[in-house]
Amino acid sequence: MPTVHFTDAEGAVRDVQGSPGDSVMETAVRNGVPGIVAECGGSLSCATCHVFVREDCLSQLPPMEDMEDEMLYGTAVDREDNSRLSCQLRLTDEIELFVTTPETQV
Repeated sequence: MPTVHFTDAEGAVRDVQGSPGDSVMETAVRNGVPGIVAECGGSLSCATCHVFVREDCLSQLPPMEDMEDEMLYGTAVDREDNSRLSCQLRLTDEIELFVTTPETQV
């Protein structure tokens, strides 16, 4: 079962088991993980599910598509090289991700 390790801006870690096929955002919302607002519900129109993916986990993810790249310019906290929108990150059986939520999403 896929695992996502969410670290908040203060450093608190919460480990969550997800379901293959679900997004990191859906997994966070379903489990009450703070720091993921997800105003648009995953329709790629708000950037309130911004996360920073740990560098060694980036290779487990598909490349960012153009629309996600554009949306990341509208985040409340400046994007970084490891920024992704968690609604665009799908879990697979073998994945184990470490992500950090920014200080704010809005």
